[in-house]
Order: sequence, then structure tokens, then C-alpha cells
Amino acid sequence: MSNAKDVTIYDIAEALNISPATVSRGLKDHPGIRKDTKKKILEMARKMGYQHNTFASNLRRKRTNTIGLIVPRLNSYFMSTVIAGMEKVANENGYNVIISQSLESYKKEIASVNTMFNSRVDGLIVSVAADTPGGEHFEMLLRKNIPLIFFDRILEHPGCTTIVIDNFRAGYDATRHLLEQGCRRIVHIAGNLNRNVYAGRLEGYKHALQERKIHFDPALVISCNLSEQCGSDVARQILGMSPLPDGIFGANDTSVVACMRELKLAGIKIPEQIAVVGFNNDPISKVIEPNLTTINYPGQEMGEIAASTIINKLNKSGTSTLDTIVLRHELVIRKSSIRKK
Repeated sequence: MSNAKDVTIYDIAEALNISPATVSRGLKDHPGIRKDTKKKILEMARKMGYQHNTFASNLRRKRTNTIGLIVPRLNSYFMSTVIAGMEKVANENGYNVIISQSLESYKKEIASVNTMFNSRVDGLIVSVAADTPGGEHFEMLLRKNIPLIFFDRILEHPGCTTIVIDNFRAGYDATRHLLEQGCRRIVHIAGNLNRNVYAGRLEGYKHALQERKIHFDPALVISCNLSEQCGSDVARQILGMSPLPDGIFGANDTSVVACMRELKLAGIKIPEQIAVVGFNNDPISKVIEPNLTTINYPGQEMGEIAASTIINKLNKSGTSTLDTIVLRHELVIRKSSIRKK
């Protein structure tokens, strides 16, 4: 069966016995077109099933008013708040956001970058996959002067703005808090240490121990994908340790909450036996009992700043922008870590 012919402004003009130019201006809400004429044009366009050819229009203007976003996964509270912030600012400025997941795969990330490039996005915002070794696949964007911003998990690249928190300081603050509660044998649940966020949190953890002259034990650092399953597996590893650790600092809340749950089932008292600190301030941190001490990660703000920065680059090409934007984090203290009144 053949496809129905696309309706054009010429078809609408013929049906209304007016010029195509008048139809074009009416569809664009031009102030020079009378209201009754404009109404007739819009009604006829709806009746005939007219679709505006945005792609052709964008090609003429060399602007698609779309911003590409590539993230490792969509299944986290942090990433959902980042996206909400980006879409808020983008939509307010007349842009749409196209979202793709790399699913923690470098190959999938390359494919997503190619798709974004071929879709002619005006700019691209990226948080890189766990196994991304470098940024060669972004070069075609930069050669075309398409603005590129990295956030959270970043790659350092000249001319690209990066948006982060001070992960070193956040890891230090979390560990120092546990030390101040009397903990001396602290397990760190880490993510992929090839990525800046998890490497920074580990270095902060090490520095806090060093300040208190506590020997760093590599056996107390457990790297995993920070999933619920990972948290449960870590709990079983902890239960097999002798002596038991007296503190846990995890690089996200999801794995830490699962770890707490498993430890509690095994009869471990939190925080009396093991004090716990997470990371991200997910809603789940206020559901688990005792409520989880965590680092507040400003996802909404990060998303808003990323969108504002890339739109500023698009609207004011040639103006200088900051290479790195560092947002403030906050240690949110709750009952899971309080051992000293």
C-alpha cells in the first residue's frame, strides 16, 4: 500500500484560495496576518493533516534547537535529577534534549556519539561510561565547533567545560566523620577506579586515614558496580572479616543500603557495631532504618548549570567560559553513623 502524500502549504493555499506566502506567515503566527485568516489557515492545516517539516527548516537555519545527552544509565535518582535540571533550562530556552544511555559500554558510547552527530545536535553533554579510555570519538564534534560538556564522570579536554563536585573533599568529609565517631577500621565500597568520581572519593578516604595516622589497608577497599547485588555481596565479605570493620563508607547509596540490610539480617547493629555513610542523598537513604548518613550531590543544580553553560556557548560563540565548574556538596548526618553523642 502506497504512503499518503504529504500535505504542503501549497495544498492549503489552493484549498483556501490564498497565496502560499500568506499560509506560511499564518502558520508562523505572523502579526501581519488577520486573526480570522490565521484561524482559517490553522483549521485547514489540521483538517488536511499538515505537518511542519522541522528538519528542512532546521537545515536552512543550521540549528536544530536540540541538545544531546549521553549518560551511563538512567536508573539512578542522581541521574534523574540531573536530567530534570537540564530539561527545565533547555525547554525554557527553546531547546529539546535527546537522551541516550551508554549502558557503561565504551562501544555503545561511540555509537551514541555518532547518532548525536548525525542527528545534528547543537551541543552535547556527556557523563562517560565506566570503560571509556579516552576522548577520540568526540573529536568530530569539536572539529565542527559543536560545544561539548562533561559532567560528573569527566574527561579532561582543552576547550571542553567540566562540571563536578570536589570528590576528594567529599570522600575525606565522609571518612573523617566516621573517624570522629571512633571508627578505626573502615571499609570503602568503591566504584570503577578508572573514573574520576570514584578515584577522587578513594583518595579522600585515604587522606582522612593518613591524617589520623591510621594505616591504609587495601583489603578494606572493595570495588564493584555499586548495584544492590554488589552491596549484598560486600556485606557477605564483611561478615567474613576478622576482626569485623567498625565503619563503612560507600560511593553510592544504592549499594550501601543493600549492604546495611544484609548486615542487619545477620544481627549486626548499626551504628553501634558498624557505622555507615553513603553517597548521593537518594530518597532511599531516608527510608532505611536507621536513616543513612550520606553526601548530598546537587544533581538538579548540576543539570541546570550544564544546560545553561552549553546554551551560553551556543548563543555567544567565541566568549570564554570556565574550564571547570565545581559545585558544593554537603555531608548530611543521620542516625546510621552517630556513635558519639
